[in-house]
Amino acid sequence: MKRLCIPSSAILCLILLLAGMSACDKSNDSRGSAAKDNPSPPAVRTATVQAQKVEDVLEIPAKLQPDPSKVVRIYPPAGGRLVRLDVRPGDRVSKGQELAVIESSDISSARSDYVKAHAEAEKNDRALRRAKLLFDHQVLSEREYQEAQANADESKSDLDRAEDRLRVLGVPVQGSSNQVSLRAPRAGVVLDLGAAAGELSKSTDNATPICTMADLTTIWAVGDVYEKDLTDVQLGQSVEISLPAYPAMKWTGKVAALSDTLDPATRTAKVRVVLDNAKRLMKPEMFATIRVNHGSSEQIVVPSTAVLRQGGDTAVMVETKPGSYERRLVTVRGAGPSALIVASGLKIGEIIVVEGAALLRGEQ
Repeated sequence: MKRLCIPSSAILCLILLLAGMSACDKSNDSRGSAAKDNPSPPAVRTATVQAQKVEDVLEIPAKLQPDPSKVVRIYPPAGGRLVRLDVRPGDRVSKGQELAVIESSDISSARSDYVKAHAEAEKNDRALRRAKLLFDHQVLSEREYQEAQANADESKSDLDRAEDRLRVLGVPVQGSSNQVSLRAPRAGVVLDLGAAAGELSKSTDNATPICTMADLTTIWAVGDVYEKDLTDVQLGQSVEISLPAYPAMKWTGKVAALSDTLDPATRTAKVRVVLDNAKRLMKPEMFATIRVNHGSSEQIVVPSTAVLRQGGDTAVMVETKPGSYERRLVTVRGAGPSALIVASGLKIGEIIVVEGAALLRGEQ
């Protein structure tokens, strides 16, 4: 995951240097006699070990996903038949826009309960007013007046409950239709549909929503950081985001969250970066790379062709004197597609074989 990158100009210099350092170097006057006694294979090329400026960059593979707090799943408020579905995946909808229409007997039942409760409340209210008049003229006993008052309060409570049920179902109190419109609670983009027109749908106990939508004006880049790289990522740290879909574009953001736990299977922690997506270029499930830059430093860089790998060992061939070589164990890490950084085992100024090192295995 962590990769140190060499600037392209430095790589070009390295290539030119290697092109100039050839086997013909060994035929100069100062090495003439030694080369005749122990000639090098003609395909061997050498170069002097040098330090180069290398960018210290941690690259974290990531995926884009919507902010979960802005994802809305639309469930039917009542069981019934889906009469109409007015949206498709990818549609942009505004707040309050109609998404679907459901026809339900539950709505008819709720309206009937409301009508009954309303009639009962009016009857008991009239009875209370009459009882109050009789009680004021001492014609009605206090117990009978209190009983009339209790009946009126109870019927008023039943009416309020019937009104609340209609409100929750999303239908007006006045009306006779048994259909209800499902409307968008916020502006966003339709991500998925879970039903089709004509289907029978359960109420909110149904595990599948009719529609899923999200506000994508902001989006998350969520990556996996290996355990060994956790010290290189800090909350609030500035990072750069790149997407394979837009290779020429870069986004900047800050680390908004870093998981406190590791995935036991991958030994990684989740890192989250919140990005502005006002132009809607970034889509959920796109691949991304989070780049954490720690500056640059001088490092010993060698071409990958100079490194020999055998078993668990990594080595290079070092020229001890003209025409003579020894195998030197080194520690390396990646620095690009064709170069490696040598962390230990080499010194600046030493001469190593950069091409044809495998031909010298017998001279170890």
